[in-house]
Amino acid sequence: MPFSPLDYRYGSEEFKSVWTEEGRHKRQLDVERALIWAHMKLGKVSKEDYLVIEAIAKPEIVTAKRVKEIEDETKHDIMALTKAMSEKAGDSGWCIHLGATSNDIVDTAVALQIKDSINLLRKRLVSLIEVCANLSLKHKSTVMLGRTHGQAAVPITFGLKVAVWTDELVRQLNRIDQSKERICVGKFLGAVGTGAAQGENARELQRLVLTHLGLGVPLVTTQVVGRDRYTEFMSWMCNVSTSCEKILQEIRNLQRTEIGEVGEGFDIKKQVGSSTMAHKRNPIMSENACGLARIVRSFMMPTWENALLWHERDLANSSSERFTLSHASTLLDDVLRKTTIVLTNLWVDKDRMIENINSQKGLVMAEKVMLALVEKGVTREDSHEVLREASMESISKNEELIDICARNPTVATKLTAAELEEVFEPKNHLGVSIELVEECVTKAMKEISKQI
Repeated sequence: MPFSPLDYRYGSEEFKSVWTEEGRHKRQLDVERALIWAHMKLGKVSKEDYLVIEAIAKPEIVTAKRVKEIEDETKHDIMALTKAMSEKAGDSGWCIHLGATSNDIVDTAVALQIKDSINLLRKRLVSLIEVCANLSLKHKSTVMLGRTHGQAAVPITFGLKVAVWTDELVRQLNRIDQSKERICVGKFLGAVGTGAAQGENARELQRLVLTHLGLGVPLVTTQVVGRDRYTEFMSWMCNVSTSCEKILQEIRNLQRTEIGEVGEGFDIKKQVGSSTMAHKRNPIMSENACGLARIVRSFMMPTWENALLWHERDLANSSSERFTLSHASTLLDDVLRKTTIVLTNLWVDKDRMIENINSQKGLVMAEKVMLALVEKGVTREDSHEVLREASMESISKNEELIDICARNPTVATKLTAAELEEVFEPKNHLGVSIELVEECVTKAMKEISKQI
């Protein structure tokens, strides 16, 4: 019966298929077949025997069900796999698993699962970057309130805010492209990494098997692939989940009733926000994905622990890794998908953004006024003090800062009424925001166009 929420609520079927029992079984068969292919290339196995193995190394012939039946007796999963293969291979079964140890099969099959996972995650990430870049460009001139410490700061554009997200996601793409070669590595040098059971061509056998499967070839290993590789993959997944949650958390905050500047799309004809509060339009997909992102990051600790194996290996990592790699990657795929949906259907209220700026009674333009005074010959320190005092007066009297500045002798003697009006226009204090957005988008589009 379905037990885990991954069974019935989270994750795409395409992604979960990589990590199902069938997905694991199929890839282990692929590895066993590749081993015999490599032996054939080295002249140890005939082409006829290889063709038999190639024909039977399919999950519909050597079934996961049959492997499980044998494992119930042998208490060893890979021995069960080889016995199930031998049942179908007839006289050609003599060469199955030749020279290998169980973990040659296990870790190499996991490397295939990781490789397939990275390909799917990369595709999701590229889609998210494209949506982010387009959103950033669309709103490159959309003025809104910048906030620091949860307080009003100075004007920004929504496009620049999204550009920051975009560039961070591009860095995540760069990271996985740079690390994939280190992460997607198998191994085939036997029980303790010496290659003794593989004979004098051990290294060539390993190279043939792994390159045939599209995997990297390690220089040295123990019985297992170095878990620093898994740690790097998990660290990247945690990092990406954090980037997504950062985006979604910002959207949730900006959708607060008292801010109301951006928010999730809402189907007003059918969607229900609350069973009792009929007016509610909650950012539920963002909240959902934020929760999943936290679960992804929770798998970092056991992944570090799994790297601490005894001597040339122990088995304490095995049961844990059946959870960490599969669950973290499947959930990250879901987080990326939902983040993309949220940004695709995002509503942006430009009028509310201006209202929120205006609600600050000009205080967010204090920096601009200070700089204008400096340009007119007032020292920066004196200018800062003039604006600090004027700002405190504005707050205490609930009065527009521009009116207080107009009465201030220092300001009035340096800036005309027209100049003061111009200085208090939010769109005049955006710096190089538009330029940064355009450059960021150009860079992002270039990066996602690369074929890796």
